[in-house]
Amino acid sequence: MSLLECWNELGGKIPQALGKLTKLKVLELEGTKLSGTTPPSIFNLSSLKEIEIGDNDIGGNLLANIGFALPNIEIFTIGHNRFTGMIPWSMSNATTLRWLQVGENKLSGKMPPLDRLNMLEILTIGNNYLGSGGYSDSSFFCSLTNATSLVVLDMQNNNFGGTLPECIGNFSNTLFALGLRRNLLFGTIPKIVGNLINLQRLSLGHNRFLGMLPSALGNLHNLVEMSLSYNKFSGAIPSSLGNLANLARLYLDHNNFHGHIPSRLSECRSLVELDLSRNNLNGTIPPESIGLSSLSILLNLSRNHLTGVLPEEVGKLNLLAQLDVSRNMLDGNIPTSLGSCVGLNVLKMQENSFRGTMPSSMSMLRNLKEIDLSHNNLSGQIPEFFEAFHFLENLNLSYNNFEGTLPTKGIFNNVSATFVSGNDKLCARLPEFHLPKCSFRNSGRKLFLKWKLTISIFFGILGIALVLAFMYFGWLKKKKRRQPASNSKDDSSLSLSYGTLLRATDGFSSSNLIGVGSFGSVYKGIIDEDGTIIAVKVLNLMVHGAVKSFITECKALRNVRHRNLLKVLTVCSGIDYSGNEFKALVYEFMVNGSLEDWLHPSPSPADVNGNAQKLSLIRRINISINVASALDYLHNHLQSPVIHCDLKPSNVLLDAEMVGHVGDFGLAKVVIESTNDTKGSMSFTGVRGTVGYVAPEYGVESVASREGDVYSYGILLLEMFTGMSPTNEMFRENFNLHKFVKEALPEQLLEITDPLLLQEMESHKGNGRGDVARDCLEMVYRIGVACSVQARRERMNITKVESHLRFIRDKLHAAGFQG
Repeated sequence: MSLLECWNELGGKIPQALGKLTKLKVLELEGTKLSGTTPPSIFNLSSLKEIEIGDNDIGGNLLANIGFALPNIEIFTIGHNRFTGMIPWSMSNATTLRWLQVGENKLSGKMPPLDRLNMLEILTIGNNYLGSGGYSDSSFFCSLTNATSLVVLDMQNNNFGGTLPECIGNFSNTLFALGLRRNLLFGTIPKIVGNLINLQRLSLGHNRFLGMLPSALGNLHNLVEMSLSYNKFSGAIPSSLGNLANLARLYLDHNNFHGHIPSRLSECRSLVELDLSRNNLNGTIPPESIGLSSLSILLNLSRNHLTGVLPEEVGKLNLLAQLDVSRNMLDGNIPTSLGSCVGLNVLKMQENSFRGTMPSSMSMLRNLKEIDLSHNNLSGQIPEFFEAFHFLENLNLSYNNFEGTLPTKGIFNNVSATFVSGNDKLCARLPEFHLPKCSFRNSGRKLFLKWKLTISIFFGILGIALVLAFMYFGWLKKKKRRQPASNSKDDSSLSLSYGTLLRATDGFSSSNLIGVGSFGSVYKGIIDEDGTIIAVKVLNLMVHGAVKSFITECKALRNVRHRNLLKVLTVCSGIDYSGNEFKALVYEFMVNGSLEDWLHPSPSPADVNGNAQKLSLIRRINISINVASALDYLHNHLQSPVIHCDLKPSNVLLDAEMVGHVGDFGLAKVVIESTNDTKGSMSFTGVRGTVGYVAPEYGVESVASREGDVYSYGILLLEMFTGMSPTNEMFRENFNLHKFVKEALPEQLLEITDPLLLQEMESHKGNGRGDVARDCLEMVYRIGVACSVQARRERMNITKVESHLRFIRDKLHAAGFQG
């Protein structure tokens, strides 16, 4: 036997008998709940090339002669176990070793030199007790310079001491990740670290590093994440960091940096997280940096010595989830542009000197869960719009100069979640707030007048409604006299036979063919009895998976009802006139076809009236909202959520009013979620979809998820506004529609936009609407990019997507754009 591979939950101990398999080359027992110790005979199988026993509960020490006993070993993976003792010095003898993964055990002692492991690619020894905290620990680094193919070095969460030696600059140019977080390393970062030009992740946080950061860090052009938190770095933040165009996460918090925030950080146009908190930074906040619209997760500038106002450019952070500028020396009014940050979940501005009233534009921040504006000089009345913030869990307005009556609804009903002490001119109706009780003389009269007006309006509207109702029922009676009784049944009771569908489609004539899919064809039909126009999807049962698709779609749509989902009128399952099995789905007919027809029309793009098919900016926004609303319903508002799995323009149908309806649920998956993870997904084999739209993880994880649909939605959104299909011949290898748009923003925004939209924007250029349209387009592109990122967990939530798009539509309407 050359291969022993187990993926089941075996349990128990590794059998001694495995040591007799003298020809065994691969032993894979990862994640099988094994315990006990490893039989020594296993480590004496000289034929072994791969040992993978990670993610179990195996303990004991590693054999001292392991490097000699396994002369052919290439992969040695024992991570996530309970191994103790030292890494044997003989390990340096395993010269064929490519992967050495021993992280998350209880290993201790000094690292052996690995200078003979020239083929080493991955070394993960993190989360152990290795190292002594002394100078000699870092000598181990230089033994790795011979590993010319080293890709990953993970030593985090150990006891390694010493300084980073100059030899680190001689590491392999293939090094992708360097993880030294949570050790006892000290000294400065050598300039020669700038030689690691292919490094994408640099993690040095939670050590004792000090001194200034070398400007050579700006040479790491491929860097995606830099974490230097919790050290003693000082001096100015190097402006050379602005060279890092691919940087997505920059953590410099909990250090001693001083000076100004470099304005060149605004050139890091891929940043989604920026944490500069707990330093000694001073000066004003650069408008360019705080207006970096790529920031979507975190911007933390708290606990510094920043002065001046919060720039109006903060309004460009419309995708940002957390903004923290607390404990600085900022002053001035809260900018009205803050209301554009509709993605905010957390807003912290406490312990500054902000003054004036809160702008009414903040009423747009409906996604906020936490607001802290305490210890400022804010004044005026506390706005009632906070009552409508349904997600708000914590509101701290204490120690300001607010006055008047404290609102009583929403968050203000929760005394333990609302903090308003230290506002001397504020009164409340609930004694639990420990504020003066409000006088109700004038307020009582105002309330009476308010009720009187409300009652008058109510009865006025009621009277009009009754008149309209009588008129409507009179019309219904006249209509019933003209119609036969057999036509009174609604769509839900529609029952159509094979013969009826045959007649309705003129024998499934090619002249009525309106589409062909993977599992069948779609025909337009007219029911003779009442003239109802229908769309009939006839399954080609000769195609493998067609029956499963039929059953899946029936199950998926059985309990769903939403205005933006394609309505299934009935199903037909029976025998045709030739004695063959027949299955069909009958849908409500969508007179304006599919979104695909409008985005990529035929060479003669004319509708039934002979007008060229053009989708205006507002219509594209509306359709994108329609699709987002449908996905939000499927994902978050059903007892058993539904994952569509094949979202693309040809599956978005448009009715007579150009309202989008999501259809074709032949690949959909119904999720049975666990009680521990309400945002779970359902594993299954053979995830399918359409090339260009299918999420990248579906190729390796075989897991259907909400995030997979969000990825497809992001690509769909980018296609709607660029007019470019993700399968365009220019997209190949690692270059796709997501990267095409991301790299173009914001300077080349107009160059990538659909020419039809540019024509519309040109017509609005003279009255200022062009600038509004451009800003809104950039926001749309940012949403599409945020939805289609590679990492599944970093994609934007579909509920937030819909909220942002509605804000964009409102902004366009306010500027005078019409559908």
